[in-house]
Amino acid sequence: MKYLLTTLRKLYRNSRISTKLFLSFSLMIAIPAIVVSFLFIRTQESQLYKEAMAEGSNHVTRLNERLRSRMDILENASSTALTQKAFVDFIHSNMRGDGLELVKFKQNQYEQMHNIIQSHEMISELSFYVDNPDVYEIWPEIYHYSKFWPQDYWMTLRDEGGAAFRLFAFKDGEDTLSYYRLVRLQGQQQKLPTIMEIRAKHNVIFSDLLEDTGGDFFTVVMDGTSAFRNVYNPGHEFPQNAGEKLDGILSLIHEQLDVLQQNNPVKIHSGDQTYYALYRYIAPLNAYVVDIASRQALMQGPRNWYLLVIAITSCVLLLMLLLVSQMTRRIFRRLEKVLVSMRKVRRGQLDAKIDTGLGANETGDEIDYVAVSYNNMLDEIRHLMTQVVDKQLIAKNAQLHSLHSQINSHFLYNALESIRMHAEVQQQPAIAGALVSLGSLLRYSMQWRSDTVALSEELANIHSYIRFINFMEGGNIELSAGLPPEVQRYTIPKMCMQPIVENAVHHAAPSGGSVHIQITVRVENESLLLIEIRDDGLGIDPGMLASLQSVLRGESDRPIITSKNGLGLENVHKRLQLHYGTGCGLWIDSVQSAYTCVTIRLPWENVNLGGW
Repeated sequence: MKYLLTTLRKLYRNSRISTKLFLSFSLMIAIPAIVVSFLFIRTQESQLYKEAMAEGSNHVTRLNERLRSRMDILENASSTALTQKAFVDFIHSNMRGDGLELVKFKQNQYEQMHNIIQSHEMISELSFYVDNPDVYEIWPEIYHYSKFWPQDYWMTLRDEGGAAFRLFAFKDGEDTLSYYRLVRLQGQQQKLPTIMEIRAKHNVIFSDLLEDTGGDFFTVVMDGTSAFRNVYNPGHEFPQNAGEKLDGILSLIHEQLDVLQQNNPVKIHSGDQTYYALYRYIAPLNAYVVDIASRQALMQGPRNWYLLVIAITSCVLLLMLLLVSQMTRRIFRRLEKVLVSMRKVRRGQLDAKIDTGLGANETGDEIDYVAVSYNNMLDEIRHLMTQVVDKQLIAKNAQLHSLHSQINSHFLYNALESIRMHAEVQQQPAIAGALVSLGSLLRYSMQWRSDTVALSEELANIHSYIRFINFMEGGNIELSAGLPPEVQRYTIPKMCMQPIVENAVHHAAPSGGSVHIQITVRVENESLLLIEIRDDGLGIDPGMLASLQSVLRGESDRPIITSKNGLGLENVHKRLQLHYGTGCGLWIDSVQSAYTCVTIRLPWENVNLGGW
């Protein structure tokens, strides 16, 4: 018996959580709920369909009546316009013959006709097309018949009794409904009859009709000749859900529309959806008013049987919760251990492993598998973090070495090449003095017994550099550095000032002119040592200065271009920030044609001034 209980306990522990929950829910709620819901829903769907069809039929009938009423308004407006016999007679006369008569016509007959148009909100435009060579086209209500298209449409009007509606007008037909009417047939001077056109915008005549959705139904006014010539409300939920399938749905419905069978609903299938359509034919417009609804939408509406199913399911759920509470408590107690460990890791405790309590040959369920994988993940994270730190240290040292070598090789190559050229051209003993200065520079730059030097040593090297440059280029560069003795004893990174002075020598002096370089040192807030190297040269272009300052602030990914700003300027800034952080480095301030000032910011505490 004890062995059997132990075996059952292991089977329960190692089974999937989904299996445990499935057994409980299927026995207590799933199977009874499915059976009861299926029987109840099947009995209600038939009644729900009948109610929806009756509601849709009433809605489409109301739309048909309201649309016909609005068409009657357009017909009445045309009849009212034709009562203005003086207006009609004048547009058939010589309108260009007497200017005074034209003015009187504008003030009387035209204004009366214009008032008739404005008194009907649905009418956007009323126009007469007259086959009169003397017609005067200065108002939008009067045109020569040549402006009407198609010109043989009058024969269609004649065959249809002298008047006809079109869902889409010939002109601007994408959004306009028109009513055409013959006014006068051919006379002695008329080869073609006169046609009156009344235009009404779709968004005016159909606005409230299409907004009245009729429950779950979507309303479309479809032309009798083509399914793709239709008017509907694009903001309705139905076209938004149908998307690109809408044209196919309308085409399938249009194929089954029949004037003689318009009391019977149309049923179509598109993809995995079933749609119902109720419609009425509008003979004067040769169009159909169609209400469309998907079976899915009709069957998802709120009904009383939903409440009954929810009530039954809720009762079964309450019974089930009482029976399975103990089981779920055991399952989620172990899950809580995982969550507690995750919170500890979030606070930085990477050693917060989970005690699973499993034996050597036990696998456990999904929670145990998560716990074991989680412990392995913590070990892997610690290992990867160690690797990342080591790689960052190696990369940093390699980068510093590369920057250091880059500066030395650049300076040495340029200096030796310049001396060689002067020696060959001038052949003067004064070159010996230049070699003495060059020797001092080379010894200073190539002998790196320490990565830091005293400020006075760096300053002496700069003086040697200025003397050598004045000899080599025949320039007149002045250097002044009035530094207090106590400041000169402080150690600074080696070669942090010389590249900036070199930059000022090459870029600050005008062609054939001189420049004065001044070096000052001060302490700011007892935390930073500020070394300012200022020249009175050409300065920097404001646009270039803004770009340089953005790069130095770290706000731009664009590198400092070597050919314009000097290699040393970029390297010194990078080296200082790599060793001392973003609070240190370079800053540039300049006024064009006035000065340029480069500030080196270093930690003031001498013990923190490390090397490169």
